[in-house]
Amino acid sequence: MYVADSRAAASAEPAARPPAGRRGTAIAPTVLALGSVSLITDVSSEMVTAVLPLYLVAGLGLSPLGFGLLDGAYNGFSALVRLVGGHFADRGGGRHKTVALFGYGLSALCKPLLLLAATLPTIGMVLAADRTGKGLRTAPRDALISLSSTPATRGRAFGVHRAMDTTGALLGPLAAFLILRATTDGYDAVFTVSFCVAALGVLVLLLFVPRRHEAAQETAKGIHPAPPRPTFRSALALLRRREVRRTTVCALLLGLATVSDSFVYLLLQRRLGVPDQWFALLPLGTAAAFLLLAAPLGRLADRVGSWRVFLAGHAALLAAYGLLLSPWHGSALPYAVLALHGCFYAATDGVLMAAASTAIPQELRSSGLAVVQTGQALARFVCSIGFGAAWTAWGDRTALGAATLALAAGAAVAYAFRPAHTPAEVVPA
Repeated sequence: MYVADSRAAASAEPAARPPAGRRGTAIAPTVLALGSVSLITDVSSEMVTAVLPLYLVAGLGLSPLGFGLLDGAYNGFSALVRLVGGHFADRGGGRHKTVALFGYGLSALCKPLLLLAATLPTIGMVLAADRTGKGLRTAPRDALISLSSTPATRGRAFGVHRAMDTTGALLGPLAAFLILRATTDGYDAVFTVSFCVAALGVLVLLLFVPRRHEAAQETAKGIHPAPPRPTFRSALALLRRREVRRTTVCALLLGLATVSDSFVYLLLQRRLGVPDQWFALLPLGTAAAFLLLAAPLGRLADRVGSWRVFLAGHAALLAAYGLLLSPWHGSALPYAVLALHGCFYAATDGVLMAAASTAIPQELRSSGLAVVQTGQALARFVCSIGFGAAWTAWGDRTALGAATLALAAGAAVAYAFRPAHTPAEVVPA
Protein backbone atom coordinates (compact mmCIF):
# COMPACT_ATOMS: atom_id res chain seq x y z
CA MET A 1 0.00 0.00 0.00
CA TYR A 2 1.27 3.45 -0.88
CA VAL A 3 1.87 5.93 1.89
CA ALA A 4 -0.16 9.00 0.98
CA ASP A 5 0.73 12.09 2.96
CA SER A 6 1.24 15.71 2.03
CA ARG A 7 5.03 15.38 2.01
CA ALA A 8 4.92 12.59 -0.57
CA ALA A 9 3.49 14.90 -3.22
CA ALA A 10 6.86 16.50 -3.72
CA SER A 11 8.38 13.14 -4.60
CA ALA A 12 5.66 12.11 -7.02
CA GLU A 13 8.20 12.36 -9.82
CA PRO A 14 11.91 11.95 -10.12
CA ALA A 15 13.73 15.23 -9.90
CA ALA A 16 14.29 16.61 -13.37
CA ARG A 17 16.43 19.51 -14.37
CA PRO A 18 14.82 22.19 -16.49
CA PRO A 19 15.28 21.23 -20.13
CA ALA A 20 18.01 23.07 -21.96
CA GLY A 21 17.91 24.23 -25.53
CA ARG A 22 15.56 23.20 -28.28
CA ARG A 23 15.90 19.52 -27.44
CA GLY A 24 14.29 20.10 -24.05
CA THR A 25 11.33 21.88 -25.58
CA ALA A 26 10.63 19.21 -28.22
CA ILE A 27 7.36 17.31 -28.05
CA ALA A 28 7.86 13.57 -27.53
CA PRO A 29 6.97 11.26 -30.45
CA THR A 30 4.47 9.43 -28.22
CA VAL A 31 2.55 12.68 -27.68
CA LEU A 32 2.44 13.35 -31.43
CA ALA A 33 1.31 9.78 -32.16
CA LEU A 34 -1.43 9.98 -29.55
CA GLY A 35 -2.42 13.37 -30.92
CA SER A 36 -2.85 11.81 -34.35
CA VAL A 37 -5.03 9.05 -32.89
CA SER A 38 -7.16 11.61 -31.06
CA LEU A 39 -7.45 13.78 -34.18
CA ILE A 40 -8.78 10.90 -36.27
CA THR A 41 -11.04 9.60 -33.50
CA ASP A 42 -12.49 13.03 -32.83
CA VAL A 43 -13.42 13.42 -36.48
CA SER A 44 -15.46 10.27 -36.02
CA SER A 45 -17.04 11.06 -32.64
CA GLU A 46 -17.78 14.73 -33.37
CA MET A 47 -19.56 13.80 -36.58
CA VAL A 48 -22.08 11.98 -34.39
CA THR A 49 -22.06 14.54 -31.56
CA ALA A 50 -22.76 17.39 -33.96
CA VAL A 51 -26.02 15.91 -35.25
CA LEU A 52 -27.15 14.00 -32.16
CA PRO A 53 -28.87 16.83 -30.21
CA LEU A 54 -30.90 17.90 -33.22
CA TYR A 55 -31.67 14.28 -34.15
CA LEU A 56 -32.97 13.51 -30.68
CA VAL A 57 -34.76 16.78 -29.84
CA ALA A 58 -36.09 17.75 -33.28
CA GLY A 59 -36.22 14.33 -34.94
CA LEU A 60 -37.45 12.14 -32.09
CA GLY A 61 -39.22 14.92 -30.19
CA LEU A 62 -37.24 14.44 -26.99
CA SER A 63 -37.89 17.01 -24.24
CA PRO A 64 -35.00 18.99 -22.69
CA LEU A 65 -35.36 16.87 -19.54
CA GLY A 66 -35.21 13.67 -21.60
CA PHE A 67 -32.18 14.92 -23.48
CA GLY A 68 -30.57 15.93 -20.19
CA LEU A 69 -31.06 12.41 -18.84
CA LEU A 70 -29.65 10.85 -22.01
CA ASP A 71 -26.75 13.31 -22.16
CA GLY A 72 -26.08 12.66 -18.49
CA ALA A 73 -25.99 8.91 -19.08
CA TYR A 74 -23.78 9.57 -22.10
CA ASN A 75 -21.19 11.16 -19.79
CA GLY A 76 -22.03 9.27 -16.60
CA PHE A 77 -21.04 5.89 -18.02
CA SER A 78 -17.72 7.41 -19.02
CA ALA A 79 -17.16 8.52 -15.43
CA LEU A 80 -18.02 5.15 -13.91
CA VAL A 81 -15.41 3.21 -15.88
CA ARG A 82 -12.51 5.68 -15.71
CA LEU A 83 -11.22 4.21 -12.46
CA VAL A 84 -11.42 0.74 -13.99
CA GLY A 85 -9.47 1.83 -17.05
CA GLY A 86 -6.87 3.63 -14.95
CA HIS A 87 -6.47 0.65 -12.62
CA PHE A 88 -5.94 -1.94 -15.33
CA ALA A 89 -3.58 0.38 -17.21
CA ASP A 90 -1.31 0.70 -14.16
CA ARG A 91 -1.29 -3.03 -13.38
CA GLY A 92 1.67 -4.79 -14.96
CA GLY A 93 3.41 -1.52 -15.81
CA GLY A 94 2.85 -1.77 -19.56
CA ARG A 95 -0.88 -1.91 -20.18
CA HIS A 96 -1.60 1.73 -20.90
CA LYS A 97 -1.66 1.15 -24.64
CA THR A 98 -3.61 -2.11 -24.32
CA VAL A 99 -6.41 -0.56 -22.25
CA ALA A 100 -6.51 2.52 -24.46
CA LEU A 101 -6.72 0.30 -27.55
CA PHE A 102 -9.68 -1.59 -26.09
CA GLY A 103 -11.45 1.68 -25.29
CA TYR A 104 -10.93 3.13 -28.76
CA GLY A 105 -12.05 -0.13 -30.35
CA LEU A 106 -15.24 -0.31 -28.29
CA SER A 107 -16.21 3.24 -29.26
CA ALA A 108 -15.54 2.48 -32.92
CA LEU A 109 -17.82 -0.58 -32.85
CA CYS A 110 -20.67 1.52 -31.44
CA LYS A 111 -20.87 3.75 -34.53
CA PRO A 112 -22.52 1.20 -36.87
CA LEU A 113 -24.84 0.13 -34.03
CA LEU A 114 -26.45 3.58 -34.20
CA LEU A 115 -27.78 2.50 -37.60
CA LEU A 116 -29.75 -0.25 -35.87
CA ALA A 117 -30.93 1.72 -32.85
CA ALA A 118 -34.38 3.11 -33.61
CA THR A 119 -35.77 3.69 -30.10
CA LEU A 120 -34.64 5.85 -27.21
CA PRO A 121 -33.65 2.94 -24.92
CA THR A 122 -31.51 1.28 -27.60
CA ILE A 123 -29.88 4.59 -28.53
CA GLY A 124 -29.15 5.14 -24.86
CA MET A 125 -27.51 1.72 -24.59
CA VAL A 126 -25.32 2.35 -27.63
CA LEU A 127 -24.28 5.77 -26.34
CA ALA A 128 -23.52 4.28 -22.92
CA ALA A 129 -21.26 1.68 -24.55
CA ASP A 130 -19.55 4.40 -26.58
CA ARG A 131 -18.90 6.45 -23.43
CA THR A 132 -17.63 3.31 -21.70
CA GLY A 133 -14.97 3.09 -24.39
CA LYS A 134 -14.10 6.75 -23.88
CA GLY A 135 -13.90 6.26 -20.14
CA LEU A 136 -11.56 3.30 -20.47
CA ARG A 137 -9.14 5.05 -22.81
CA THR A 138 -8.92 8.56 -21.39
CA ALA A 139 -6.80 8.01 -18.26
CA PRO A 140 -4.29 5.60 -19.91
CA ARG A 141 -3.89 8.01 -22.84
CA ASP A 142 -3.29 10.99 -20.55
CA ALA A 143 -0.91 8.91 -18.44
CA LEU A 144 1.14 8.10 -21.55
CA ILE A 145 1.30 11.82 -22.40
CA SER A 146 2.37 12.65 -18.85
CA LEU A 147 5.00 9.90 -18.70
CA SER A 148 6.39 10.97 -22.07
CA SER A 149 7.09 14.55 -20.95
CA THR A 150 8.97 16.30 -18.17
CA PRO A 151 7.24 18.40 -15.49
CA ALA A 152 8.66 21.55 -17.07
CA THR A 153 7.06 20.85 -20.46
CA ARG A 154 3.95 18.93 -19.44
CA GLY A 155 1.50 21.78 -20.00
CA ARG A 156 2.89 22.25 -23.50
CA ALA A 157 2.66 18.51 -24.24
CA PHE A 158 -0.98 18.36 -23.18
CA GLY A 159 -1.64 21.59 -25.09
CA VAL A 160 -0.22 20.16 -28.32
CA HIS A 161 -2.19 16.95 -27.86
CA ARG A 162 -5.42 18.85 -27.18
CA ALA A 163 -4.79 21.06 -30.21
CA MET A 164 -4.48 17.99 -32.44
CA ASP A 165 -7.50 16.43 -30.75
CA THR A 166 -9.48 19.59 -31.40
CA THR A 167 -8.48 19.62 -35.06
CA GLY A 168 -10.56 16.46 -35.30
CA ALA A 169 -13.36 18.16 -33.36
CA LEU A 170 -13.23 20.94 -35.93
CA LEU A 171 -13.31 18.63 -38.94
CA GLY A 172 -15.99 16.28 -37.56
CA PRO A 173 -18.96 18.70 -37.57
CA LEU A 174 -17.86 20.02 -40.96
CA ALA A 175 -17.85 16.48 -42.36
CA ALA A 176 -21.29 15.84 -40.85
CA PHE A 177 -22.62 19.06 -42.38
CA LEU A 178 -21.31 18.15 -45.85
CA ILE A 179 -22.69 14.60 -45.62
CA LEU A 180 -26.13 15.83 -44.54
CA ARG A 181 -26.23 18.23 -47.49
CA ALA A 182 -25.03 15.66 -50.02
CA THR A 183 -27.21 12.68 -49.08
CA THR A 184 -30.91 12.07 -48.77
CA ASP A 185 -30.61 9.62 -45.86
CA GLY A 186 -28.13 11.83 -44.04
CA TYR A 187 -28.03 10.40 -40.52
CA ASP A 188 -27.28 6.84 -41.68
CA ALA A 189 -24.50 8.15 -43.91
CA VAL A 190 -22.99 10.13 -41.02
CA PHE A 191 -22.94 7.05 -38.76
CA THR A 192 -21.39 4.87 -41.48
CA VAL A 193 -18.58 7.28 -42.33
CA SER A 194 -17.99 7.84 -38.63
CA PHE A 195 -17.32 4.12 -38.13
CA CYS A 196 -14.81 3.99 -40.99
CA VAL A 197 -12.88 6.95 -39.60
CA ALA A 198 -12.90 5.49 -36.06
CA ALA A 199 -11.47 2.21 -37.37
CA LEU A 200 -8.58 4.17 -38.94
CA GLY A 201 -7.83 5.78 -35.57
CA VAL A 202 -7.62 2.35 -33.89
CA LEU A 203 -5.19 1.20 -36.57
CA VAL A 204 -2.91 4.23 -36.05
CA LEU A 205 -2.88 3.59 -32.29
CA LEU A 206 -1.99 -0.06 -32.83
CA LEU A 207 0.87 0.67 -35.23
CA PHE A 208 2.46 3.92 -34.05
CA VAL A 209 1.96 4.39 -30.28
CA PRO A 210 4.60 2.65 -28.13
CA ARG A 211 3.76 0.85 -24.94
CA ARG A 212 4.20 2.43 -21.54
CA HIS A 213 7.77 1.21 -20.91
CA GLU A 214 8.89 2.56 -24.29
CA ALA A 215 7.19 5.88 -23.69
CA ALA A 216 8.85 6.23 -20.31
CA GLN A 217 12.27 6.09 -21.99
CA GLU A 218 11.48 9.42 -23.63
CA THR A 219 11.43 11.17 -20.21
CA ALA A 220 14.38 12.13 -18.06
CA LYS A 221 16.41 9.15 -16.84
CA GLY A 222 15.99 8.07 -13.23
CA ILE A 223 16.56 5.01 -11.05
CA HIS A 224 13.56 3.73 -9.12
CA PRO A 225 12.82 0.53 -7.20
CA ALA A 226 10.13 -1.75 -8.56
CA PRO A 227 6.81 -0.38 -7.23
CA PRO A 228 4.19 -2.51 -5.48
CA ARG A 229 1.32 -3.85 -7.56
CA PRO A 230 -1.27 -1.05 -7.95
CA THR A 231 -4.68 -1.60 -6.38
CA PHE A 232 -7.95 0.32 -6.24
CA ARG A 233 -7.22 1.07 -2.60
CA SER A 234 -3.85 2.60 -3.38
CA ALA A 235 -5.44 4.75 -6.11
CA LEU A 236 -8.16 6.05 -3.81
CA ALA A 237 -5.55 6.58 -1.08
CA LEU A 238 -4.08 9.30 -3.29
CA LEU A 239 -6.94 11.50 -2.06
CA ARG A 240 -5.16 11.62 1.29
CA ARG A 241 -2.56 13.78 -0.38
CA ARG A 242 -3.44 17.39 0.03
CA GLU A 243 -2.64 18.42 -3.56
CA VAL A 244 -4.54 15.52 -5.16
CA ARG A 245 -7.53 16.02 -2.86
CA ARG A 246 -7.73 19.75 -3.56
CA THR A 247 -7.38 19.22 -7.30
CA THR A 248 -10.21 16.68 -7.29
CA VAL A 249 -12.51 18.83 -5.14
CA CYS A 250 -11.95 21.91 -7.31
CA ALA A 251 -12.64 19.95 -10.51
CA LEU A 252 -15.80 18.50 -8.96
CA LEU A 253 -17.17 21.85 -7.73
CA LEU A 254 -16.66 23.55 -11.08
CA GLY A 255 -18.03 20.54 -12.98
CA LEU A 256 -21.31 20.85 -11.08
CA ALA A 257 -21.98 24.14 -12.88
CA THR A 258 -20.52 23.35 -16.32
CA VAL A 259 -23.43 23.13 -18.74
CA SER A 260 -23.14 20.44 -21.42
CA ASP A 261 -21.89 21.58 -24.83
CA SER A 262 -25.06 20.30 -26.44
CA PHE A 263 -27.19 22.58 -24.26
CA VAL A 264 -24.99 25.56 -25.13
CA TYR A 265 -25.57 24.91 -28.83
CA LEU A 266 -29.31 24.41 -28.33
CA LEU A 267 -29.45 27.71 -26.40
CA LEU A 268 -27.65 29.49 -29.23
CA GLN A 269 -29.97 27.97 -31.82
CA ARG A 270 -33.07 29.11 -29.93
CA ARG A 271 -31.63 32.55 -29.22
CA LEU A 272 -30.65 33.22 -32.83
CA GLY A 273 -33.15 31.06 -34.72
CA VAL A 274 -30.42 29.03 -36.44
CA PRO A 275 -31.96 26.76 -39.14
CA ASP A 276 -31.71 23.04 -38.46
CA GLN A 277 -29.42 22.38 -41.41
CA TRP A 278 -26.83 24.78 -39.98
CA PHE A 279 -26.93 23.42 -36.43
CA ALA A 280 -24.06 20.97 -37.03
CA LEU A 281 -21.72 23.92 -37.71
CA LEU A 282 -22.09 25.49 -34.25
CA PRO A 283 -19.43 23.24 -32.62
CA LEU A 284 -16.94 24.52 -35.21
CA GLY A 285 -16.66 27.84 -33.38
CA THR A 286 -15.77 26.16 -30.10
CA ALA A 287 -13.35 23.80 -31.81
CA ALA A 288 -11.61 26.60 -33.74
CA ALA A 289 -10.96 28.63 -30.59
CA PHE A 290 -9.82 25.51 -28.75
CA LEU A 291 -7.45 24.63 -31.59
CA LEU A 292 -5.86 28.08 -31.71
CA LEU A 293 -5.46 28.49 -27.95
CA ALA A 294 -4.70 24.99 -26.59
CA ALA A 295 -0.94 24.99 -27.22
CA PRO A 296 -0.32 28.67 -26.24
CA LEU A 297 -2.31 28.29 -23.02
CA GLY A 298 -0.52 25.02 -22.22
CA ARG A 299 2.79 26.84 -22.62
CA LEU A 300 1.48 29.67 -20.46
CA ALA A 301 0.50 27.16 -17.76
CA ASP A 302 4.10 25.90 -17.70
CA ARG A 303 5.32 29.46 -17.11
CA VAL A 304 2.82 31.04 -14.71
CA GLY A 305 1.18 28.01 -13.06
CA SER A 306 -1.57 25.66 -14.12
CA TRP A 307 -4.20 26.85 -11.65
CA ARG A 308 -4.07 30.45 -12.76
CA VAL A 309 -4.81 29.38 -16.31
CA PHE A 310 -7.41 26.83 -15.19
CA LEU A 311 -9.42 29.38 -13.20
CA ALA A 312 -9.09 31.98 -15.96
CA GLY A 313 -10.70 29.45 -18.30
CA HIS A 314 -13.76 29.29 -16.05
CA ALA A 315 -13.91 33.08 -16.09
CA ALA A 316 -14.19 32.83 -19.89
CA LEU A 317 -17.05 30.34 -19.48
CA LEU A 318 -18.81 32.75 -17.11
CA ALA A 319 -18.50 35.44 -19.74
CA ALA A 320 -20.05 33.13 -22.35
CA TYR A 321 -23.02 32.43 -20.07
CA GLY A 322 -23.37 36.15 -19.42
CA LEU A 323 -23.58 36.88 -23.15
CA LEU A 324 -26.27 34.22 -23.60
CA LEU A 325 -28.27 35.87 -20.81
CA SER A 326 -27.72 39.43 -22.03
CA PRO A 327 -30.24 41.32 -24.22
CA TRP A 328 -27.60 41.74 -26.94
CA HIS A 329 -28.71 40.30 -30.30
CA GLY A 330 -25.84 41.48 -32.48
CA SER A 331 -24.50 39.42 -35.36
CA ALA A 332 -21.24 38.92 -33.45
CA LEU A 333 -22.98 37.17 -30.53
CA PRO A 334 -22.51 33.56 -31.71
CA TYR A 335 -18.85 34.19 -32.56
CA ALA A 336 -18.18 35.71 -29.13
CA VAL A 337 -19.98 32.93 -27.23
CA LEU A 338 -18.29 30.12 -29.17
CA ALA A 339 -14.87 31.78 -28.92
CA LEU A 340 -15.21 32.07 -25.13
CA HIS A 341 -16.49 28.49 -24.98
CA GLY A 342 -13.43 27.26 -26.86
CA CYS A 343 -11.13 29.39 -24.69
CA PHE A 344 -12.63 27.70 -21.63
CA TYR A 345 -11.72 24.25 -22.92
CA ALA A 346 -8.25 25.32 -24.04
CA ALA A 347 -7.50 26.68 -20.56
CA THR A 348 -8.92 23.75 -18.59
CA ASP A 349 -8.92 20.38 -20.38
CA GLY A 350 -5.24 19.51 -20.74
CA VAL A 351 -4.16 22.04 -18.12
CA LEU A 352 -6.04 20.18 -15.38
CA MET A 353 -4.33 16.91 -16.30
CA ALA A 354 -0.93 18.60 -16.36
CA ALA A 355 -1.56 20.07 -12.89
CA ALA A 356 -2.81 16.77 -11.46
CA SER A 357 0.14 14.81 -12.87
CA THR A 358 2.58 16.79 -10.75
CA ALA A 359 1.32 15.27 -7.48
CA ILE A 360 0.73 11.69 -8.68
CA PRO A 361 3.53 9.06 -8.65
CA GLN A 362 4.43 7.42 -11.94
CA GLU A 363 3.34 3.93 -10.88
CA LEU A 364 -0.17 5.26 -10.18
CA ARG A 365 -0.30 7.94 -12.86
CA SER A 366 -3.18 6.43 -14.84
CA SER A 367 -5.22 5.55 -11.73
CA GLY A 368 -4.61 8.94 -10.14
CA LEU A 369 -5.65 10.89 -13.23
CA ALA A 370 -8.74 8.67 -13.42
CA VAL A 371 -9.69 9.71 -9.86
CA VAL A 372 -9.63 13.39 -10.85
CA GLN A 373 -11.42 12.75 -14.14
CA THR A 374 -14.09 10.66 -12.46
CA GLY A 375 -14.94 13.40 -9.97
CA GLN A 376 -15.22 15.96 -12.75
CA ALA A 377 -17.25 13.68 -15.05
CA LEU A 378 -19.71 12.69 -12.31
CA ALA A 379 -20.22 16.36 -11.45
CA ARG A 380 -20.99 17.16 -15.08
CA PHE A 381 -23.36 14.18 -15.17
CA VAL A 382 -25.31 15.73 -12.26
CA CYS A 383 -25.22 19.16 -13.92
CA SER A 384 -26.58 17.80 -17.20
CA ILE A 385 -29.56 16.19 -15.52
CA GLY A 386 -30.19 19.19 -13.27
CA PHE A 387 -29.97 21.68 -16.12
CA GLY A 388 -32.34 19.65 -18.28
CA ALA A 389 -34.84 19.45 -15.42
CA ALA A 390 -34.55 23.19 -14.70
CA TRP A 391 -35.03 24.03 -18.40
CA THR A 392 -38.15 21.86 -18.57
CA ALA A 393 -39.61 23.30 -15.35
CA TRP A 394 -38.64 27.00 -15.56
CA GLY A 395 -37.37 27.71 -19.06
CA ASP A 396 -33.93 28.00 -20.62
CA ARG A 397 -33.03 31.50 -19.32
CA THR A 398 -33.83 30.69 -15.69
CA ALA A 399 -31.88 27.44 -15.92
CA LEU A 400 -28.85 29.19 -17.41
CA GLY A 401 -29.06 31.97 -14.83
CA ALA A 402 -28.95 29.41 -12.03
CA ALA A 403 -25.98 27.67 -13.66
CA THR A 404 -24.16 31.01 -13.98
CA LEU A 405 -24.61 31.80 -10.29
CA ALA A 406 -23.48 28.29 -9.34
CA LEU A 407 -20.39 28.56 -11.54
CA ALA A 408 -19.44 31.93 -10.03
CA ALA A 409 -19.79 30.51 -6.52
CA GLY A 410 -17.84 27.39 -7.44
CA ALA A 411 -15.04 29.45 -8.99
CA ALA A 412 -14.77 31.55 -5.82
CA VAL A 413 -14.52 28.45 -3.64
CA ALA A 414 -12.03 26.82 -6.03
CA TYR A 415 -9.85 29.94 -5.97
CA ALA A 416 -9.68 29.84 -2.18
CA PHE A 417 -9.23 26.06 -2.08
CA ARG A 418 -6.85 25.72 -5.06
CA PRO A 419 -3.69 23.61 -4.65
CA ALA A 420 -0.46 25.44 -3.98
CA HIS A 421 1.99 25.76 -6.85
CA THR A 422 4.65 23.08 -6.90
CA PRO A 423 8.25 23.83 -7.90
CA ALA A 424 7.90 21.80 -11.11
CA GLU A 425 4.92 23.85 -12.25
CA VAL A 426 6.54 27.23 -12.76
CA VAL A 427 9.39 27.40 -15.24
CA PRO A 428 11.55 30.45 -15.72
CA ALA A 429 11.11 32.35 -18.96
